[in-house]
Amino acid sequence: MKILSIVTHPRQDSLTFTIANRMIEGLQDAGHEVDVLDLYRSDFDPVLKEADEPDWGADQQQFSARVHQEMERMKQYDGLAFVFPLWWWSMPALLKGYIDRVWNYSFAYGPGKLPHQHVLWLSLAGAPIERFTKRKYDQMMTHYFNVGLADYCGIGSSKFELLYETIKEEPGYMEQWLEKAYELGLNYGESS
Repeated sequence: MKILSIVTHPRQDSLTFTIANRMIEGLQDAGHEVDVLDLYRSDFDPVLKEADEPDWGADQQQFSARVHQEMERMKQYDGLAFVFPLWWWSMPALLKGYIDRVWNYSFAYGPGKLPHQHVLWLSLAGAPIERFTKRKYDQMMTHYFNVGLADYCGIGSSKFELLYETIKEEPGYMEQWLEKAYELGLNYGESS
């Protein structure tokens, strides 16, 4: 499969990029072809302006040159893999803006749907699992990414994976997450 990995973090020396690189190794070892879109270094403007505002009355729409470029990029891939930190129980604003602008009406939902076979959402959280399960944030986020985004936009196979306590500093602890990232890449698109 040809996969686009979209990585969102301000620092390339971050754990997010380390995890993304390990996941990519797994993807490549499984025989997938992978390209990376580093959103922070792509000069992508996340602010949705008038040119890209959804036109609910049209089956097709002319978008800004940059959004059109990103849509054309996405069409080249069979699968998607997003890697990002979890901030305030959600994705970073840059990634949200990317989805707002690129996963637009008539391209990703409505009369048009995304053609991808699978999407992986791999997110890193500093908090322990108990903070998520206490208020059912983990269930809410899983539903949001797998159903509210992927399924709504035509991607029937979606996996949301959250790595907890990624700021913990214990010997060997991060190796568990690196191994998990590798396995997610190696088993990309398989049912879990």
